[in-house]
Amino acid sequence: MRTAGAPISWGVCEVPGWGRQLDRSQVLAEMRDLGLTATELGPYGFLPLSPTRCRAMLEGYGLRAVGGFVPVILHEPRYDPLPEVRAALRSFRDGDVGVLVLAATADEEGYDKRHAPDAQGRDARHVPDAQGWKTLLANLKRITKAAEEFGRTVALHPHVGTVVENAEEVERVLDGSAMPLCLDTGHLLVGGADPAGMVVRAAGRIAHVHLKDVDAGLAARVRAGETPYARAVREGLYRPLGRGDVDVAGVVTGLAAAGYDGWYVLEQDVMLGREDDDVPRRNMAESLAYLRELDGGSAAASGGDAPRGDGPGDGGSAAASGGDAPRGDGPRDGGPAAGGRR
Repeated sequence: MRTAGAPISWGVCEVPGWGRQLDRSQVLAEMRDLGLTATELGPYGFLPLSPTRCRAMLEGYGLRAVGGFVPVILHEPRYDPLPEVRAALRSFRDGDVGVLVLAATADEEGYDKRHAPDAQGRDARHVPDAQGWKTLLANLKRITKAAEEFGRTVALHPHVGTVVENAEEVERVLDGSAMPLCLDTGHLLVGGADPAGMVVRAAGRIAHVHLKDVDAGLAARVRAGETPYARAVREGLYRPLGRGDVDVAGVVTGLAAAGYDGWYVLEQDVMLGREDDDVPRRNMAESLAYLRELDGGSAAASGGDAPRGDGPGDGGSAAASGGDAPRGDGPRDGGPAAGGRR
């Protein structure tokens, strides 16, 4: 089992007001110290914009980038997402990042508007009409072709608050396109789908996995529009693996039986307060221990082919890059020419 980390598990997110943002040196060092050798890129601005500098910085911590989240508008007939996606694919190719995790964003400001009522209290969900779906599926076909050109994999990520969120919408993508999926166990459950059932339904289409666990009660409140998504995250929507209501064992067993050999990215979206510095490390340690137990004690913390190194330690600069990677006080001073959220 090849497992990777993700900056969102350390509370790193570009959504305005998303809690305390930890310095990247702390995040990367803690990933390394947990035994991880791979990570996703995190939001735009977290890592150096230059693919070469980004790769060198990660190598300084014994890490490699295996994917990155790229949210784009796919359903608007008047908007062409291909230039944006091609730019990200070029950056991923140059930085040797394998999987572009695509999301069909509904709104640029966060994930709450799809479930938010309008001023009169009426349902104002952001969902595509028939033309919007036709446009979205056509764009998925174009993006799949572009991914082949750049030698990368693009996997669509069903995600809370996007236009591909629930089981019905995932089915439309599966039936109407050849786009692979990023199976995010948490977002599928929050959207009302059964993650283990999705493995049975679509194992051959799954190219990337985000392993999350979820409090089903809070998820139901988000789905019903009773609790905003961001507030639910703050209240503990996502849990360490094995402490929520996702059938994580069923997902992992089903994927193994289907021959899945891709990455399992451990994610636990959190919002951090001033006294929460140690929370992400403890959460991830617990999730890794759960996976080892699930795998009979033999699950590796990560894939074995990633570079190892002592890392820059407390300094946080890209020592492996010869000092040319930017350094700053937090995650906003540079980042890969790719993603947004998770």
